[in-house]
Amino acid sequence: MAEWQTVRLGTIVSTNQSTYSPKEDWQFVNYLDTGNIIMNRVDEIQYINTSTDKLPSRARRKVELNSIIYSTVRPNQLHYGIIKEQPENFLVSTGFAVIDVDFEKAVPDYIYYVLTQQEVTEHLQAIAEQSVSAYPSIKPSDIENLELLLPDKKTQGKIVAILSSIDEKIKQNNEINNNLLDQALTLYATYFAESDKNGFIGDYCTIKSGFAFKSSWWTENGVKVIKIGSINQDNLNLAECSYVDVDKIDKAKDFKVGAGDLLIAMTGATIGKFAMVPYCTETLLVNQRVGKFFLGDNPVEKLPFIYCTLKQPDVYYEIVNRGQGSAQPNISAADIMSIPCVIPTADVLNTFNDTVQPLFDLIITNQQENQRLSELRDTLLPKLISGELDVSDIQF
Repeated sequence: MAEWQTVRLGTIVSTNQSTYSPKEDWQFVNYLDTGNIIMNRVDEIQYINTSTDKLPSRARRKVELNSIIYSTVRPNQLHYGIIKEQPENFLVSTGFAVIDVDFEKAVPDYIYYVLTQQEVTEHLQAIAEQSVSAYPSIKPSDIENLELLLPDKKTQGKIVAILSSIDEKIKQNNEINNNLLDQALTLYATYFAESDKNGFIGDYCTIKSGFAFKSSWWTENGVKVIKIGSINQDNLNLAECSYVDVDKIDKAKDFKVGAGDLLIAMTGATIGKFAMVPYCTETLLVNQRVGKFFLGDNPVEKLPFIYCTLKQPDVYYEIVNRGQGSAQPNISAADIMSIPCVIPTADVLNTFNDTVQPLFDLIITNQQENQRLSELRDTLLPKLISGELDVSDIQF
């Protein structure tokens, strides 16, 4: 059996050690904001030419390889990651705590997994909700004051190997899905690149904002309700849902969703992001301000065309731009439905959807597998980190 000791995290890590100064005069910056990473999955790194574009005031934190970044605002939204690939002139937002691990004392990936436990995020969220700032937030010291069980480095490495093998499979599935989506978009361009915008999104399908659940209905478990925070671009995070009792299903029956349904964020910082629902055996409902595209009884049959349409830069930017103009970005279902797009003849449309549907079937299947792998990892994680599962006899 490995020997474990209880340590304060601040004794084995340092936080926010390196800050960028404009005096360094970088000609360009690769910048990652808090909203562009969820559960170690990066949505977008922004390239900024500092000679022509203003650097965001939040672009200040320098990171190193194996730095852990952890959002100090609303920890329960899971905006965290560990840096395994570092582009040149890389900065992250001051909304992150940048955590660097003492290699002599701990394995960075082990500390990363400790910090991603549900128990830890719930603890930090509870601290955040007691803050007096405009948004529920924590201080770096709140992270440093965490206590954890720390085994020897060899045992840490074994635990990391088990958990990272699951994450690697998830990563591979995401890469496959990106390739499948690229193929679909190439076919879309082949069919429609030369076509004029002769209609509107509403000519293809109806969109409605989700059901307005009462705040008093939320429960600790039950039927999952998809909120805006669950929607990452091209990926739906079903681990980040709220719950209502089963008796609310009939009230929100028009907003039940299943495989192939398409959802879009209609307000806030994630406005315009959209994702398809993977194959799933459990009942899923949609909350207000999440738009549901009504695509029929078998939505995956109509999914390819509308998904590829929304992926067109001019269509996506139109959605985002229409949502601007107020303190809280917001767009209505009618606004989305009135956005111009190509509407081909029925024969061409059916041919395209029939050709591309197998690609989307594979994407949805891979997303389902990723949901299962994530659940497996999240089940194993606390058992491994606590020493409940003994890894001493495992050989790698």
